Amino acid sequence: MNKNFDAYKIVGNLAKFYDSMMTNSGFLGQSVLKIFWGLDAAAYQKFLAQAFAGIPENFSGRLLEVPVGTGVLSLPVWQKLDGAEIFCVDYSEKMLDAAKKRATQMNLCGVKFLQGDVANLPFADNFFDCVLSINGFHVFSDKEAAWKETYRVLRSGGIFCGCMYVKGENRRTDTFVEKFCEPQGFFSPPYETFQTLKKNLGNRYSRADVTHVESFAGFVCTK
Repeated sequence: MNKNFDAYKIVGNLAKFYDSMMTNSGFLGQSVLKIFWGLDAAAYQKFLAQAFAGIPENFSGRLLEVPVGTGVLSLPVWQKLDGAEIFCVDYSEKMLDAAKKRATQMNLCGVKFLQGDVANLPFADNFFDCVLSINGFHVFSDKEAAWKETYRVLRSGGIFCGCMYVKGENRRTDTFVEKFCEPQGFFSPPYETFQTLKKNLGNRYSRADVTHVESFAGFVCTK
């Protein structure tokens, strides 16, 4: 966890590049997504759609996003959900500071930001109507605790959704993860494959729909 924490302090200092990659904008961001992740413009739009596929239009319940990162993808979505109570958690203070700054610039006042560990969430059982995790589970070092905690805080009938890297769908991406992301502390093994993720979520939730675009799997599960 300390290695991941140090890595994402670096990412927090490079927020502009990180955001350009996450939003597929700018020459460098687009190049990294296409070369290492196999996501051209069309594939990126599919990735984005599957990442938020579980969030109902006009959602008005209580939602947890973990990790929030810089908020570059999610905060524009939360801005449209006037009736929702949203909690954004991240382990990295640098990432959380970037998300808070973005929320202030967007005049987004209703979102609560908390520094915390997904392996030990500071919420009661069955607290949320929806839990979203975008690109989190390939980072989390204690994955089993993360699965259990995101399940614990979700109410019966609630939605668990988001996306994550899965191994075995793109050889170039797998090599990039192994040789760069993992040694730098950006990612933490072991990684799910598309099939093991389907089985894992199917065993935990009453319903689990899993898709993938290249090496990114999207999931929408009902507890």
